[in-house]
Amino acid sequence: MANVVCTSFKSELIKGDHDFANDTFNIALYTSSATNLADYTAYVDTNEASGTGYSAGGITLSGNTVGTSGTTAYADFTDPEYTSVTITARYALIYNTSATLTTNAACFFLDFTENKTATNGTFKIVFPTPGASGLLTVTG
Repeated sequence: MANVVCTSFKSELIKGDHDFANDTFNIALYTSSATNLADYTAYVDTNEASGTGYSAGGITLSGNTVGTSGTTAYADFTDPEYTSVTITARYALIYNTSATLTTNAACFFLDFTENKTATNGTFKIVFPTPGASGLLTVTG
């Protein structure tokens, strides 16, 4: 999957607005109609996926982890699962519900490269293994 980092998130990181070890992050699903992903500054429900068993705003991520692998720093979470859902999504937005300057600050989108569907089942997103090629990395 490909990540699209929101432009506002880049400056918010430098300002220290995000604490990946302690803040609360959610993940919401979006349809293929979502566009200009880098321009998102906060969670919005426009073009958010909908379906049986799915609630607007998505779910809260758990297992916040911050670490290093060699000279790379990374942030990671437990793989999120939407259970008992019927839904189709192309993107997922990770956003910070604890951010200090922007309410529900958009961080980045995951691009599944095509629509993914769950029918009366589990929609699971498998994050990359934490480390140098993890979900969110900072390298020098």
